[in-house]
Order: sequence, then structure tokens, then C-alpha cells
Amino acid sequence: MKRDPILVVDRDTGETFEEAVLGEKWIRWAYQNASARPIEKLLFGSPLISRLMGIWFNSRFSKSKIKAVIEDLSIDMTEASADTESFSCFNEFFVRHLKPEVRPYSTDPKDVVSPADGRVLVFPELAEDIFVPVKGHPMSVRTMLPGIADRFIGGALAIVRLCPADYHRYHFPAAGRINGAQDIAGALHSVNPIALGAGPDVFGENKRSWTLIETETLGTYCFVEVGAFGVGSIVNTRTAGDVQKMDEKGFFKFGGSTVVVVFEPGKIRFSDDLVANSAKGRETLVKVGQPFATAVNA
Repeated sequence: MKRDPILVVDRDTGETFEEAVLGEKWIRWAYQNASARPIEKLLFGSPLISRLMGIWFNSRFSKSKIKAVIEDLSIDMTEASADTESFSCFNEFFVRHLKPEVRPYSTDPKDVVSPADGRVLVFPELAEDIFVPVKGHPMSVRTMLPGIADRFIGGALAIVRLCPADYHRYHFPAAGRINGAQDIAGALHSVNPIALGAGPDVFGENKRSWTLIETETLGTYCFVEVGAFGVGSIVNTRTAGDVQKMDEKGFFKFGGSTVVVVFEPGKIRFSDDLVANSAKGRETLVKVGQPFATAVNA
């Protein structure tokens, strides 16, 4: 099997690094080996395995895995608001809160911030409704957002891919008012570029939730949470009313996951470094609250 490394630009240092993938050999086998296709359908086409994993990660028996994962993935626990020993199970650790001061952000209404810690890929102007993830195939906003996509055709879109090492709570990138939401059942394919390169339409096939947020500065944007293999659940803790920038919107339980933010045409301009890196097919490692985009004509 061909091994193309996953290269990511660290925004803080400007350096490019190879991403360490938890279970890489297993993921490559499942998606790149033709003999594994029946296993792929069993594991990723049904939520059963992920549900069983979720049960285990919510149990006290999973606590023993916490220290090993912290060490293997070099997770900085000085950012967490609770001590490692305080978590009663793995999922409590996985959805840990951070100290507020470790994720500063701009309060300027024109500034749109990253909704999560993760690897960011931006599409400043969609060709109709099509976007192409790193190493992936063309995917459609209409398929991802059936029934509400028309207002976003020709707009802008950002993908924020979370890995197991990341902080797994996500936040509103701009203030506004929630104006509709929907949960969509689906498969639980991996969101790793290894899987995307194998062809599944993770944004159109996977379990996902979308929320419309109406704003004064950038029209209405759509916040989409995409579930992935091993994700016990998508938990939205804020589902109605007015929201402020950086208010918590929800969290993912164990597993790699993705947030997609879709904007109407002509409403925002993504940060220059994100645009430049994305044009080269490189994701950028960004932290929640960091500059992400600017409202146009706000």
C-alpha cells in the first residue's frame, strides 16, 4: 500500500510537520486494501461498533487508557482546567474543559474565529456547491445540507478536522441567533485524509448535525458537526437563542471528528495564511479562538 504522509502547517511556528495518526496501519488497511472492503462496510457503514466503543469509553475501566494516550499523543495537560487523576473515565478526559486564558480571541465583531482546535482547510469561493478535501474527491454542499444548501451556493466553506489529541469542544465563531437545526443519521467513516482519498463522501454520508446562525455582520452561516468512526455522540449543549462569539456550542465524544462552517456568498474573507496553505493542499493547525476570517462590508 502506498503511504503518502499527512503534512500539516503549524500556524504558530510556520513549520510543516507529519501528522501522527492513531491506528494508521489499521486505517490504511481498511480503506486502501481491496480485500478489506467487507470489513470497511461493517465497521463504518453501521454505528454499532462505534456505539460499543462509546459504552466502553464511558466506563470506569477505560480510565487506565488516559495516561498512555496523553503520552503517545503528547497532549499538553497544563491547558486543562482539571487534573488528570480527576477523570473517572476516558470520555471525561476526552471532553475536558480548558482554562479560559489558554484560548484568547478577538472581541471585534468583524473578526470570525476558529470554532475548534484542528487542521483547517478553507475554500474562499465555492465553484457552485463543490469542495475537495485534502487527498479527497469532489464533495457537495447540497449533499451535505439537503434542503438548505441553496443560500450557500457559490459561498465560502471551512473544514476543521479534529484528531484524538485535540481539545474536543467546539465554539461559535461569531455572535448571532440560532435559527434552525437538524440531525441527520448516517455512516461513521473516518475523517482522516487516508479515508478521504479512498472515496467515501464523509460529508454527505456520515452522521451529522447542522445549525443555522443568523448574524448582524456576516449574514447567516451554517455550523455542521460531522461524526466519525469511534465518536460515541455529537453533543450540542447550546441549541437555541442568542449566542456570543466563543460560547461553547457542544462537544464530540471519543474519535476523530470534523466541524464544517459554511458562509453565504460575499460575506467573509478567510485569513491569508489559511488561503495560501489551502491552495497548496495543506491543512493548517489552528487553535479555537484564533483569527479565521473577517466579515466583508461589516
